[in-house]
Amino acid sequence: MTTPDPNEYQREYLVSVGERPWGMYVVLANELDVKVKKITVNPHHRLSLQCHQKRDEHWFIHKGVASITLNEQEMVLHAGESVDIPRGSKHRIGNERNENLVFIEVQTGDYFGEDDIERFEDDYDGERP
Repeated sequence: MTTPDPNEYQREYLVSVGERPWGMYVVLANELDVKVKKITVNPHHRLSLQCHQKRDEHWFIHKGVASITLNEQEMVLHAGESVDIPRGSKHRIGNERNENLVFIEVQTGDYFGEDDIERFEDDYDGERP
């Protein structure tokens, strides 16, 4: 039996972590055609009401309860539930509970830059790093 080369099983990954006034995110995958984030929203906080022109998003609620705005529709999603956010849709996610909300965001489209965010309402205007 041969001993496996340890380098064959070890790879170095760059992990992008962002802290925001509402919580934090970790980029799990960043490819040309998909970006995946694990996002934590602190209790009684919410992200900005926004839209994107170059990407769609899929949100899978991992822990907690999410209060979601999608265009004119308001909805509540629990762990294990998900919603699709088409490009051009006004959307927001918030956490009205006393425990953290954790969800997985899968972005698909042509471009994933922060400059593709059009904000309509932002509770933390000017507090972004």
